[in-house]
Amino acid sequence: MRDEMTASHKEMNRYFEMVNRRVPARVSQFIRWLRKPSSFAARLAVALLFIVGGVFSFLPVLGVWMLPLGLLLIAQDIPVLQKPLVSCLAWIEKKWELLKLKWQNR
Repeated sequence: MRDEMTASHKEMNRYFEMVNRRVPARVSQFIRWLRKPSSFAARLAVALLFIVGGVFSFLPVLGVWMLPLGLLLIAQDIPVLQKPLVSCLAWIEKKWELLKLKWQNR
């Protein structure tokens, strides 16, 4: 059980690093600050806002990208969510890669 949690935690870190590589430096710094244990209250508030923003992604400015980031932030504090979230993100990542290959071969 401990190995699964460690593997899930490592995968979560990989997804956070993926996000950090794709966002501006200031946003990356903010995410790193949110991930600190001392930022629990702020992390929870931001995660909930991201999740709500992801649900309302049909509105301008908000987007589907907010949902996985909000879930990643919440899963950092709720270990039970880590494994299912990592599995879901891995599935989405695999499907995205297949879709990109399909479009390249058109």
